[in-house]
Amino acid sequence: ARRIGVSCPSWRSVGFCLCPGPRQRLAALGLALAVGLLLLLVVVAGPRRWATLPRAARRNERYLARAEELTATDTEDSALSYGVVVDCGSSGSRVFVYFWPPHNGNPHDLLDIKQMRDRSSRPIVKKIKPGISVAAAAPEQAMPYLRPLLQFAAAHVPGQKHKETPLYILCTAGMRLLPERQQAAILEDLVRNVPLEFDFLFSKSHAEVISGKQEGVYAWIGINFVLGRFDHEDEEDAVVTVALGNQGESLVRKRTVGILDMGGASLQIAYEVPDSGAFSPQQEETAKSLLAEFNLGCDVQHTGHVYRVYVNTFLGFGGNFARQRYEELVLNQTYMHNRLHGQQTGLSPETPFLDPCLPVGLEDTVSRGHKTLYVRGRGDWLACVELLQPLLAGPNSSQASLVGAYKAPIDFSNSEFYGFSEFFYCTEDVLRLGGRYSSPTFTSAAQEYCSQRWEVLTQRFRGGLYSAHADQHRLKYQCFKSAWMYQVLHQGFGFPLDYPSLRTAQLVYDREVQWTLGAILYKTRFLPLRDLRQESIRQAHGTWLRLSFVYNHYLFFACILVVALAIVLYLLRLRRIHRRQLHSAQLTLLWLDKVVVPPGQGNGP
Repeated sequence: ARRIGVSCPSWRSVGFCLCPGPRQRLAALGLALAVGLLLLLVVVAGPRRWATLPRAARRNERYLARAEELTATDTEDSALSYGVVVDCGSSGSRVFVYFWPPHNGNPHDLLDIKQMRDRSSRPIVKKIKPGISVAAAAPEQAMPYLRPLLQFAAAHVPGQKHKETPLYILCTAGMRLLPERQQAAILEDLVRNVPLEFDFLFSKSHAEVISGKQEGVYAWIGINFVLGRFDHEDEEDAVVTVALGNQGESLVRKRTVGILDMGGASLQIAYEVPDSGAFSPQQEETAKSLLAEFNLGCDVQHTGHVYRVYVNTFLGFGGNFARQRYEELVLNQTYMHNRLHGQQTGLSPETPFLDPCLPVGLEDTVSRGHKTLYVRGRGDWLACVELLQPLLAGPNSSQASLVGAYKAPIDFSNSEFYGFSEFFYCTEDVLRLGGRYSSPTFTSAAQEYCSQRWEVLTQRFRGGLYSAHADQHRLKYQCFKSAWMYQVLHQGFGFPLDYPSLRTAQLVYDREVQWTLGAILYKTRFLPLRDLRQESIRQAHGTWLRLSFVYNHYLFFACILVVALAIVLYLLRLRRIHRRQLHSAQLTLLWLDKVVVPPGQGNGP
C-alpha cells in the first residue's frame, strides 16, 4: 500500500492510526501490560498498605501516634475500653486509669493501651498516703482507705463502661512485709466490699500481693511496650535470635531493652535472655527462681510474644541505704584503727576523718548509737570508688552479694539498657549528662565535681547552674552516689567500660512509665482473643467474609485472566484491521490496473 501511495486515514492527526506497524503494536502491548500490572498491585498491595509504606512514612505515623497519647481522652467514643490499676505501695497508694481502642484483628498484635488523660491533657492519676499496711491491725479499714482512689477512677471512666472495666488492686513492698494472715485479711475485705460500692469488673483474682519478681517483669513489659519493641512488623531496629522451648526452634524478632532501676533502698535489673540454655546445671535451681517466662500474645499457640526475662532485686543496694552502710563501715574501721594505733582520728572537729566521698571542705558528723565520727570532705572520687568495693558484697552475710549473685549472661555486643531513678539523677541533676551514657565522660565529670570546694558548689547551686530537681541533699551526696553507681554498673553487673548502649532516663517519649502499664498489658492479654472470636461469629453470617482470604486470591487470578484476555482481543483486532487494509489495497491495485493507461497505449495517431 505504501508503494502505491496509500496512507493511513486522517485519524493520525488525533494520535491514533488503524494501520499498525511494529512500533505501534509494541506500544499497545506495553500499555496493556502496564494497566494490568497496576490492577494487580492495587489488589495485592492494597491490604498491605502499612508494609509497603516507606520507612519515613512509618516513622511519621509512629510519631503522630505518640503525640496523640499526650492529648485528652475522648470519653464520648463508645468504642473505647477502660481499665483501672491500683498500686498499693509501702509509702502510699496510687490509682491509674488506662484505655484502649478495639483490637485491630491481628492475633500477633497487642492491645494499644494508653494512660487516660483529662481535658487538660494531664494523666489520670491520684495518690494517697500512707501505705495500705496501716490497715494491718484493722483489716476492715482497707475499704475506707481505698475508697477515695476508687471514687476518683469511677468519676473519670464513663458510667456505661463501669461493668466492663476491669479493676486490679496490686500490692507491693509494703504488704509483702506483713504476715500472710494480715495480707489475706486485707484482701478479703476488699474482695467483699468493693463490689458493693462500685460496678467495676472485679473478682478475687484481681486483688493480690505481687512479688518483687512480678513487679520487675511488669516494669520491663511497660518500658518495652512504650518503646515499641513488641511490634515485630517494623524491621528498622536491631534484632535478636530467640530460642523457643527445648525443641531447638528459634525466632528472629526485634531486640528488647533491659532496665536498671536504683531506688533509695533497693536495686533492680531486668532483661531478656534469648538463649534458653544460658545457665549451667549447677545454677539451674537459682536460675529458675530468677527467670520468668511468659506469653504476651492473646493465643498460647502463637510463640511470637514468648519472652524469657531475668529479674533480680537486691535489697540494701539502693543509693541511700548504700550510704548508710558506707558510713557504718567508715565509723567502725576508724574506731578500730584508733584503738590499734592510739590515735584520735574523727573524734573531734579538729581531727576529722577525711572522707573521699564528700566534696572538699564539707563538714559532717556520723552517729551510730553512742559513737560519733566527725568527717570532712576531701573530694577524691577515685579513692571513693575503691573504698566502696567491699560494699558490693552485701549488707550482711545473710544476703546475697551483688558480685556473687547469679546473673544471666548478657550479650553486650547486641543489647540495650535503660537506667532509671538514681541512674538518671546521678548523671543529670548535677552533671547534666542524662541520656546516652559514656563511662569516660561520666568519670571525668564526676572527678571534677568532687574536687570542687563545697563553697563553690553551693554558689553554683544558688546561681541555677544545676537541674531544677537538684537540692542540697543531692549536692552533698552526689560524689558518693556517682561513685556507687559506677561500681554497681561496672563491677557489680559487669558492664564494659566502653559499653555504648546504656541510656539514663526519667521519661520515655515525654511521659513517665509505671510498672502498672505492664501489669494491665499482661492481665488483659487474652481480651483480643475474645474480640477475635466475636468477630469470627459475626463473620459466620456472611460466606464471602468468612472466605475473604480465598476471595482475594480468586480476585487476583480473575484480574490476571481479564488482563490476558484484553491483550489477546486487542491483538486479534489489530490483525483483523490489518487484513482488512491489505484487502482494500489489493482492490485498489486491481482498479488501478483497469483505469490507469500504461505509457505507449494511449490514443492512436
